[in-house]
Amino acid sequence: MLKSRIRLISIAIICFALLLFIKLYLLQIVNSDIYRQKADRQYQKPSTDFNRGTIFFTQKDGVQISAASLKTGFVLAMKPNLVKAGGAEEIYKQISALIPDLDRDDFIAKANKTDDPYEELRKKVDQETGEKLNKLKLPGITLYQDKWRYYPGGPLASNVLGFMGYKGNDFAGRYGLERTYDNVLSRKQSNAYANFFVETFSNIKKTVIDGESPEGDIVTTIEPKTQAYVEEMITKISSQYSSERTGAIIMNPQTGDIYAMGLNPSFDPNDLKNVKDTALFRNDLIESVYEMGSIMKPLTMSAGIDLGAVTSQSTYNDTGSATFSKKTISNFDKKGRGVITLQCALARSLNTGFAYVEQKIGNEAFGSYFTKYGLGNKTGIDLPNEASGLISNIQPPRNIDIEYVTASFGQGISVTPIEVAHAFSAIANGGVMVKPRLVKEINYKIGTSKKIPVQFDARVIKEDSALEVVNMMVNNFDTTLKNGVYKNPNYSIGVKTGTAQMVRGGTGYADNIHLHSFIGILPAYNPKFLVFIYTINPRGVNYSSDTLALPFIDLTKFLISYYQVAPDRAPEGQSLDGVIGGATSSRAVVPVGTGRVAPLNKTPSNGKNCTP
Repeated sequence: MLKSRIRLISIAIICFALLLFIKLYLLQIVNSDIYRQKADRQYQKPSTDFNRGTIFFTQKDGVQISAASLKTGFVLAMKPNLVKAGGAEEIYKQISALIPDLDRDDFIAKANKTDDPYEELRKKVDQETGEKLNKLKLPGITLYQDKWRYYPGGPLASNVLGFMGYKGNDFAGRYGLERTYDNVLSRKQSNAYANFFVETFSNIKKTVIDGESPEGDIVTTIEPKTQAYVEEMITKISSQYSSERTGAIIMNPQTGDIYAMGLNPSFDPNDLKNVKDTALFRNDLIESVYEMGSIMKPLTMSAGIDLGAVTSQSTYNDTGSATFSKKTISNFDKKGRGVITLQCALARSLNTGFAYVEQKIGNEAFGSYFTKYGLGNKTGIDLPNEASGLISNIQPPRNIDIEYVTASFGQGISVTPIEVAHAFSAIANGGVMVKPRLVKEINYKIGTSKKIPVQFDARVIKEDSALEVVNMMVNNFDTTLKNGVYKNPNYSIGVKTGTAQMVRGGTGYADNIHLHSFIGILPAYNPKFLVFIYTINPRGVNYSSDTLALPFIDLTKFLISYYQVAPDRAPEGQSLDGVIGGATSSRAVVPVGTGRVAPLNKTPSNGKNCTP
């Protein structure tokens, strides 16, 4: 009996000690920043403490750097009766010497509100300025320590990160990752005087029983130097051609990791007061749909090859135009080239060739393949407000030939840029699509972490079908894009350009308004990067090969150098030994487990009458 009592008392003591340990851990580790902030405050102001988790970028070497964090500074306020008595004009003069853009009229008006005990003059006063103001000991001027959301990179990846904002009285993430992961990043106010046992078991209940997300920090796949390069690139494109909007995505097609996602024009989340058009807050790469034009042709080709209806060397008679459902489609130059291969049709981006492929496939099967590619559906990327593409006109029960034919070369259906990247990941990744993602890890305040797994979709096409389309895209780069002047002797690169007419004002296609797009895979046979670039309504230029080819080439040089990408081909008569990156095989590197082998230094024939 005595032993039983001793055992019960021992268990009770151990449990109590464990609870004390948990409480100390919560106080000293998990909530230390909250209590430190409370201790730092020397005055009480009409405001609540603000705290929030950190968002991290991930450098290529795995080092995490802050993308969104908290900055400590001050709120500058006045007690109007004391300021007026002390000489408002002189006080303003001394403050404006440190804060030059402080509005004088507003300052004097607030100083005249002598019945008001508190008037706020400026939020987000930095630490250095606040300390200088404090030393002045100005009558009626008070400084309160404060914290606010801060983005160290300024506009860097702003459309991905989003920002904090009010909706009514609720201050929370309103765009981007700030919104998607608001339940993880937000910090509930902790009560230092709450009952110990109530607070401890309440936290356990919320996390374990109620299933609420624990508080934490998020680690993104965005690589900051790559993101900075992309933003500089699209800024130059927009500036050179006076484009309305330019954007780009760089994704690893084997993992879905997005290394860069940028738009121009953009905004600085640290300085939203200067944003005149709130449409800039939209991430058009996931929220807007477009008719993409000829970059969709490899998807059409892959369906035809996968069904065995055509191959890259299948021929057809190109007459320059064709009629379906009493409507005529034409090549970009309205010229015919006679009997040519489909490789030639891709190389010269001939609409008639892909109308031929679509008819060989059949409407129902063609629509089914585009659906399997995820077109018309959300990718599930971890950003808010993702749109779904519009492809209902190529789905049963609709069966109008002209609608399927125009879809085969990227007109008449609208998709988001991220849907395009998602679909092309199947071609790049041996027939299997991978879900795009921006967050790869969540580090919880309680000390645990959660790795976000790579998610693969079902196989869309056979591996051999994907490889044949990759071969065609490589041929397009090596022999056709700018007459093959960009061919890289060390790297296989697959590309396709697109130029699509745009609908404006609900009155049909505008003759002089186009969307230029570009898709690229690098290295083509063991892809590390899938690149999508687009620009809307570039002025003074006709085709995307003119606007986007050179920026893409410069981007590939950056990626190869920065990531030290191993070559997958060698110049004629040489092996890969000793070439950049230290590869030791004379055969192309291929995705693990696929057994794919690139045709070293060989590309399919363009076919008769298809000289660039």
